[in-house]
Order: sequence, then structure tokens, then C-alpha cells
Amino acid sequence: MSLSVSRRLAAVTAIAVAGLFASTAPAALAAPTATTAVPTPPDIPVANVKAHLAQLQSIATANGGNRAHGRAGYKASIDYVKAKLDAAGFTTTLQTFTSSGATGYNLIADWPGGDPNSVLMAGSHLDSVTAGPGINDNGSGSAAILETALAVSRAQLQPTKHLRFGWWGAEELGTIGSKYYVNNLPAAEKSKISGYLNFDMIGSPNPGYFVYDDDPTIEQTFKNYYAGVGIPTEIETEGDGRSDHAPFKSAGIPVGGLFSGADYTKTAAQAQKWGGTSGQAFDRCYHASCDTSANIDDTALDRNSDAIAYAIWNLGAATTVPPGPSFENTADVNIPDSPGAAVTSPITVSGVTGNAPATTKVDVNIVHTYRGDLVVDLVAPDGTVYNLHNRSGGSADNLVQSYTVNASSEVANGVWKLQVKDGAAQDTGYINSWKITF
Repeated sequence: MSLSVSRRLAAVTAIAVAGLFASTAPAALAAPTATTAVPTPPDIPVANVKAHLAQLQSIATANGGNRAHGRAGYKASIDYVKAKLDAAGFTTTLQTFTSSGATGYNLIADWPGGDPNSVLMAGSHLDSVTAGPGINDNGSGSAAILETALAVSRAQLQPTKHLRFGWWGAEELGTIGSKYYVNNLPAAEKSKISGYLNFDMIGSPNPGYFVYDDDPTIEQTFKNYYAGVGIPTEIETEGDGRSDHAPFKSAGIPVGGLFSGADYTKTAAQAQKWGGTSGQAFDRCYHASCDTSANIDDTALDRNSDAIAYAIWNLGAATTVPPGPSFENTADVNIPDSPGAAVTSPITVSGVTGNAPATTKVDVNIVHTYRGDLVVDLVAPDGTVYNLHNRSGGSADNLVQSYTVNASSEVANGVWKLQVKDGAAQDTGYINSWKITF
């Protein structure tokens, strides 16, 4: 960062699409088109992330103890990341700039496919300060997005959006590299970036779990992940404006990200909810020679790496929100344990002309101890049933998910219902809220 400016975890986003409809649907109607849901994000192996950090440490050790702008250690770091991405099938571009009399480098990696007019980008700065190897600041973010990009390749992910990753130079001199990238993008290209996710220091040894609050959709995506694994978060304030999201934000691009803390002091309340030591800095080696591979909390690195993948998979696969109005029911509805009957939560839709769109969006928020037992359906006003979730997701709890439903054969106005049934015993839960957007 610049001076200037368990089982629940493994299954947290597992969603399977059944494509079924109830036998009570009117025979005269065509079978409802199956809904779509986000592919299951992977569990990013923390051992792989740490292997990248070990390489960055070795590079620093072999090059005067740092990976700073204009030094041999930085160029070797860029070369290491680029080689991994080239081998994985990314299209890489090495962008050069000049700062403080030295050549700097940004590395841009594009994953083939996706909508070129809707780009989801994730980035981290790769440079360190001259005082040390910069393994937490910011090898941690750089290694995590590298491993996430490699996971994209392993999965041969085909997201709706075009995915782009960036590793920035000279951040420690004042976000020089990311500013150069943004400032040299034509206006038409800037407008295509639907979101930029920044990861600067995510493995702090006395960690906190901080989420950027700049864009509500990105922020909520990260909060959904952490809620699913039972980790409380706080809004990130220490690094606001001091890292590579700032140039993107200044250009009007939605931004978000994660942070585990730098030289601010962890409070007693934070230590109580996150563990660690109160009265000490989140990272006592911030910008120091001791920011080595020993200066990493593996648990924080693991959780934050998985959160990155969760965001890339969910935000990258997201379909365009329909342009019409949204209707929401926030009243809690208790879900009886099996063999209890299904329950419904109604929404009355009015004022919408014609039929629902083929991209009708349904956002579901269900608090439950075992979502693998849940059957969740959208019931149209005429009684047609569209299955959203059919006893998938394993042993994870809660179901917080968006679905796209082709309901184009349905008149939009009328009473729509979210129908939920618990398919097996020994569970508790309730419908927290749901929303339908036309």
C-alpha cells in the first residue's frame, strides 16, 4: 500500500440448477425455461498462494532484498507472474511507463471470451518499498489474484463478463502505474469496465477483515461471502484513496476490494471478534525489512483468496439487470423443519406493461442451517413453477443468491411467490427477504 495516498467454507457458494417444474403447472403452458445460477466458485488452495509468495521472497532475496520500482527484483516479479499467465492461456500485455527516472511496468492479463463491452477487472500492486521484500504489502494481493486467475484457467470459466487482471508498478510512489493505465485508456474503453476489484494487503499477521464500501453491489458481494462463512467484517477506512482503486474511482468506475490492515492498531473489540492481539498493529512489519514470507497469517490469506474467487465468479457471471422496476418482500417467513409443508412469501406486482422479460431476476436471501435440504421455487401468478434451487450446496448454511428466469410467457402483473420447502429433518431457518426485477 502506498504511503501517499471448513466445510462451510468449501461449500459456501455451491448452487445447482435443477431445471424442473412442478407437476401442477398448467398443461397448456410450455415447460418453464430452466433458471441460470452462478457456477460454483472454487476453494483457492492457500498452499498455491503461498508458493507464489515464496517465489516473490526468493526474487527479493536474490535482488538486494526488495522488489521496488526501478529495481531488478520488480522486473523479475513481473516476469514470474507473466510466465504463469501465458502458460495458462491468458493474453498478456506488458505496459511500460517512466517514473523517478526509471522504467516501470504494468502487467495486464485478459481471459478470452465474455462480453467485451462489460469488463470485470481485478488488480493488485506488485512492487514493494525499497526497505523490504513486500510479501504482505503487496505480494499477498498479487499472489492471490494470480492464483485466482489460474483457477479461472483450470475451470475454463466462461463468464458473462470479460475478465481482466492487472498487476501495477510503482504503487508505493503514489499509485503511478495504475494512474498511467487508467489515464491512457480511451474514454470508450473506460466505459466498458463495469467494476474494478483491488486487493492490497490481505494476509496481515494480526488481521482484520475490511471491505471497501465504494460500490454497493461489489461491497454486498464480499459481505455475502463472509456472512456465509461466519466472519464479521468492517468498512475499510485505513487505505481509502491510498491504493490502486483510487484512479479507477476517480474515472467513475465502480470499485471495491478487501484489506486486512496495515499500521493502524487493532482494538480490543476487533480482537474479540477476529482473534489476534489488541493494542498491536495489524501489520507491525508494514513497509519494513521484516515484511517477509514469515509476515503472513495463513488463515486470513486463505479466507481472502477464497473471497476473491467468490467475487470473480459471481460478479463475472452476473447477467445484466433488467431495466424494469424491482419489487421486494422483506418480511421474515419461518421455514418449518421437514416434514412440514412448503411456505410462500408473496410479492404483488403492478404497473408493469406486458409480460415479464426473459431475464427476470430473482434475488433470494434465506437464513438456514443446511441449505442442501432446501427446495426453492418461483411461482408465477398463473401457478407456473420455476425451480431455482433443488437441495444443492452440501452442508453449507444460508442461501444468498441471484437467479435469472426466462418468464417471458408470464404476464408481469399479479402475485408472484417465493416457495420454500425443507426436504429433510433437523434444520431451522427462515426466508429473510427476496426481490424480483423485471
